[in-house]
Amino acid sequence: MTSYIVAYPATPGATFDSDYYMATHMPLVHATFGPHGLTGSRVLFADQPDAPFVAVTTLDFADEAAFAAATSSPDAAAVFADVANFTTITPTAMRARSA
Repeated sequence: MTSYIVAYPATPGATFDSDYYMATHMPLVHATFGPHGLTGSRVLFADQPDAPFVAVTTLDFADEAAFAAATSSPDAAAVFADVANFTTITPTAMRARSA
C-alpha cells in the first residue's frame, strides 16, 4: 500500500472551510482517484488552537502504480484546482509506505 499524506499548516490569517472540504472536496477526490486505485482516506482536524496543522488527510492507494495513475490522470487537475475553493493555505504533501 502507498499513502499520500496532505497536511494544511496552521498559518496566521489563513482560511480553511472544513464543511466544503468534507462535503465537496473529499467526494471529488474519491470520484477522481477511486477508479485508479484509491482504497480509502482519513481526514483529521486539529482540536487545539495551537496545533501546527489545521487538517491532515491520508489517501491510501493499492500501490505506487495506483498513486501514479491517479495523480497523473487528466481529471487530477480538477482535484488540485479545487484546493483554492476551501483554503488559502498551501498544503504540504508526501508519499509514504507501510513498513
